[in-house]
This record gives sequence, C-alpha cells and structure tokens, in this order.
Amino acid sequence: MSFSLLNIASAGVRSSSELLQTTSKNITNVNTEGYVRERTEFTTMVDNQVGRGETYRLLNEFAQSQLNRDTSNKSFFDQFVTEANRVDTIFSEESNNLSTGINSLFNNVQEALNQPSSSVARSLVMTDAQSLVDQMDRLSGIVLEQQSIVNEQLEIFSDEANSLIQNINTLNQEIAVVNGTNNASDASSIYNQRDLAIRELSELVDIETLDGPNGEKLVFMGTGESLVMENGTFNLFSLSGDPDPNFKELTLDVNGGKAVPLEIDSSKLKGKIGGLLAFRDDILVPAQNQIGQMGLAIADAFNEQNKLGMDANGELGGDIFNIPTVGAYAYKDNSGGVTNMTATVEPGKGSELPASDFIITYTANADEVSIQPIDNKGEPVGSASLATIPASGVINSDDITSGESFGLQINVSGSGVEGDQFQIKLNSEAATSITLATSRGEDLALASPIRTANSIDNTSTATISAGEVTSVTSGGFTSAPGLTNGEITLVKAAGTNDYLISDGNGTNVPITIVPPAEGVLAQAGAPYDSYGFDFDIEGTPATGDTFTLEFNEGGFDDNRNGLKLADLQNGELVRKNVVTTATADNHDTFNQAYSGLVSDIGVVTGQAITSASAFDALAEQSEAWYESLSGVNLDEEAANLLRFQQSYSASAQVLAAAQEIFDTLLSAAR
Repeated sequence: MSFSLLNIASAGVRSSSELLQTTSKNITNVNTEGYVRERTEFTTMVDNQVGRGETYRLLNEFAQSQLNRDTSNKSFFDQFVTEANRVDTIFSEESNNLSTGINSLFNNVQEALNQPSSSVARSLVMTDAQSLVDQMDRLSGIVLEQQSIVNEQLEIFSDEANSLIQNINTLNQEIAVVNGTNNASDASSIYNQRDLAIRELSELVDIETLDGPNGEKLVFMGTGESLVMENGTFNLFSLSGDPDPNFKELTLDVNGGKAVPLEIDSSKLKGKIGGLLAFRDDILVPAQNQIGQMGLAIADAFNEQNKLGMDANGELGGDIFNIPTVGAYAYKDNSGGVTNMTATVEPGKGSELPASDFIITYTANADEVSIQPIDNKGEPVGSASLATIPASGVINSDDITSGESFGLQINVSGSGVEGDQFQIKLNSEAATSITLATSRGEDLALASPIRTANSIDNTSTATISAGEVTSVTSGGFTSAPGLTNGEITLVKAAGTNDYLISDGNGTNVPITIVPPAEGVLAQAGAPYDSYGFDFDIEGTPATGDTFTLEFNEGGFDDNRNGLKLADLQNGELVRKNVVTTATADNHDTFNQAYSGLVSDIGVVTGQAITSASAFDALAEQSEAWYESLSGVNLDEEAANLLRFQQSYSASAQVLAAAQEIFDTLLSAAR
C-alpha cells in the first residue's frame, strides 16, 4: 500500500511540476511575438500510475488562416493609402495645378488679342507658355520620382519575402526531424517561429498554407504559385523589367533561376507588395500618361494653329513648342534586325492620342505591323490597327490599312520578323521633355495670312467672308509668305450661279457656285480646292460684283488667328477613351482633362481609405479571435498557477505521508 501510495504521490508531484512549468512558460512569454500558449494534459491513472503528460500548442488553424488573410488585405490597403495620400496631396497643391497654368496662358493670349502689335503682350504669352512647360515638367517629375520610390520599396519587400521563404523552409526541415518523436513537444518554439514567419510573409503577399508530410507547412500564393514545397524546395521572388528596365515586374524564379521565371498576376496580389503594385498601376501610370497626353495635345494644337497664322515679322507662323520623340523599348525575345524605333505625335493628330502605351508587333506579312493600345496593367485595349511600313520607314495615318493611327508617327530603321515586339511610352515620357521652340513673342502668329475685300464698285450688298485657313502646306502658299499666283479674284457673271475666278495667272475660269455660296473654292474644284483656305459669299451678288482675296501683307494688327489660338482653351482636344462609338463624346477640354485626372486620383484614394477602414476592423476582429484562442491570458494563467501550486503541495504532503508510513514499517521490522 505504501509503495502504491509513494508512486501515486511521486506521479502527482511530477505532473504538478510539469503543469507549473507549462504555466510558467506561458507567463514568461506573454510578450513574446508569435508565441502560442501551451497546455499540458495527462491521461487517467491506471494501475496506480499517472500517464505521461502531453504538452501541446493551443492553435486554431482556421483562426490562424483567417488572421493571415485579413493581415494581407489590411497591409495591402495600408500601403496603398499611404502612397496614394501623398500623390493626392501633391496634385491638390495649388502650385501644381495645371489648370492654373493653362488658364493663365490663354488669358494672356486674350490680352494679346487686344494689342496684337504689342511686343510686351506677346512676351507675356511666351512667359506663361514657359511656366506651363515648367509646371508639367515639375508635376511629371514628381510622379516619376514616386515610381522610383516604388521600385526601391519593391526591392526591399521582395528581399524580405525571400528571407522569410527561406526561413520557413529551414524551419520546416527542423520540424520534420523531430516530428512524431518525444522531442516534438520540446520543439514548440520552432513551430512558433515558423508560424510567425508565415504571418510576416502574409503582410507582404497573400498566402495560403497546406499541411505537408512530417509536420511541414506548404506555402502558396493566393494566386496559386508555390513558395515553399516539400523536401526543402522553394521559389524566390525576383524583379525584372521587360521591355522597360525601369518598370519592375514581380516574378518567381523556379529552381533557383534555372528555369523560365513564372509571371505573377500582380492585379490579384495583396499585402504590401500588392499595394505598391496597385498604387503604381492604378494611380502613377495613369497620372503620368494623362499629364503627358495633355501636354502633347496642347503643344500640337497650339503649333498647328500658330502655323496657320502670320507672325509679327510678316512670316507664316511656326512651332511654339518642341514635341519630343521617344525611343521604343525592344522585348528581349526579339530576333529581327530593327536597329531603332522612335515615336512622336503626327502633326495635327494630338487630339487622337489616347492616354495609353502601345505595343508594336511585326505580323506575318512583310513590312506590316500592328499597333495595340494597352492599359495601365499592360493588357490590350480595343482592337489593334494594322499599318504598312513605307520605304521611308515613317508610319503615320496615311499608312494605316485597318483601324486608326492613334495619333502616332513611328519611325523604323531596319527590318523585323514576325513576332518582334516593341513598347512605345510616348505619353509617360513626354511631359518632362516638352520645351519651347522659341521664346520670341514676335513668333506668335496672331494675324491671318489672308484678307478679303469687296470691290467699291459693287452694286449689291453681298459681301465676302474673312476667309478660313486650313493649311499652309498646300498649293496656295509659296515657301515665303504670299499666294502662289497672286491674289484671287471672283467676279459674278451673268448666269444665276455663274462666276469667273482668277488666281493671278491672267486667266478667268468660269465656275458655278450653288447658293448658299459657302466654300467657294471647294465648289470651284481643282486646283482651287487644294489651296488650304476658303471663303463664303454672303448675300446675293449682282452681275459684275467683284470680290478679292490676297496675302495679308502688313496686317500686324489683325488678331483673327489669335482668336483661333484663344479658342483652343474651349476646344475638346484631349481624348478620353481608346474604345468609343460614333455618337459618344470622347474628348475633353484641357481643364476638364486635368480636373478629371485630379478627381480620379481623389476618388481612388477615397475608395481605398474606406476599404482600409473596413479591413482594419476585420483584422482587429481576427486578431482578437486568434488571441482569445492562442494568446496568453495572464488572469487565466495566474489562476492556473495557484491551482497547480496547491496540487503540487498536496502531492508533496501525500509523498511525505507515504515516506512516514514507510519509515514506520521499517522501524516495526527491526
């Protein structure tokens, strides 16, 4: 009896000691990150023996998985909001407001219209033009700087993720060694370290886990790619840019980079890395493209209208802005012989340019390429156009055989083969490259190069319109200002709709002008319809009435072309969408386009803030649930400590009683 009592007492002391050790361990690690509280349980006493205690971690894997998912979502929006708030603030600054610069430029154009011969008024226009260029350069530079910051953070986060992946793999191997042995319970710290590493990885990317053999955890990305696999194999993240080395894309290197890297669908990533990529794709890329698109549209429209006027020196107007030419990025897999490809805006086509990048692909047909707009994530938008490469190597709207040119003018040197691809980023690189072609106010072409007049001998009240210039590169102007054959004279003949027209070559040509007499030269036909200008006859002329059109020599106080320049502010010249319909309003004014850009950034940021609040609440709930199951509760542990101390003392008393009985028996035997 005493032997059994001794065994029972010894087992009680031992079990109480183990319980006290477990409770003490929990209390000691209350502030240890990633620690999962433990519990020791014993089997029922059999044959006067207390079973060996089993210590295990109180872990609910479902709660853990939910916490990891909510952590990924929270980290995604926290990172996105942090980055987006900074850009939203930058675009909201009055000093960065492009609308202010645009309004100031056109306000000074209006002032110059009041004094077209004033050099001071003209100089103010050029000063504002330079300020607008500087403003676009500054704003675009800020966006480019943010893209560099994103690249730097991607490098840091991908390195962190790779370290965690390798650490998880190492811990998996250590766990596999002790799994199923008596040492498994003593290795709980390894399990805690692995779970903590998995949770830290979930802050960077969204992950899912599966139980592997020998206690291992297999880790996969939320998009399905494997990160940690069986038998010590794992994949690591890498960053590469193809074709643009400055536009980093996240990839997985399979088998230590020996195989082709797997591409990752960045649009489905979560965590900090996903938040960075989403910020870049949803805010930075569209913002940079739209700033460049606006700059190119303004510069092209201003240049083309200025060319239709006459400057203060009596010459035809020229370019006010230098429109940049950018180089295309060649894909690594290209095998053809294209030595150079560049792109710019085709003159007069700036309003056709969408705020997107483009992929140029060589087709199976010789000297044919497709032009495909892509969205901010690199996905095709709409249908690709087909173009034939002419002998000159310059592709513009005249060379499009299917679709549209999208306002591009592409210059190709060398020859490609089927499948060769090039990426054109005209918009994103333009805003920092637009410069003034001239700083002279005299080069502002405010006057119209033509003027019209009614003969003082006319007997009717019919009048000739001021005339409209549409081109100065057609047959109506010489290289120096002036009409090719001299002034144009129109005389009303005896027939109802009959006229005689002469363009200074000494020959009167009979023509018929159908009332209302709009577009006289267009109705007159060749060669007059290709002169690049036209006029109307308003009213009913009498036989013999004469009307003339001539070069506007000395017309420096004329502001008719200046009115056209000023009206560009109200023109819908910025394209909104790649895909449109014939009836859709697919263009904005310059101010509407910039307001839309700022509004889009604000809306996306606001939506992200709302989502971040929701996922913060979810993450807090998941954290509380997880901690209630796996975290250390000091009140509970203190109660356990007191209870186990009492059981230890009681078992010790039993042991003492057993010892005393045993000693008594020994004494009696003597």
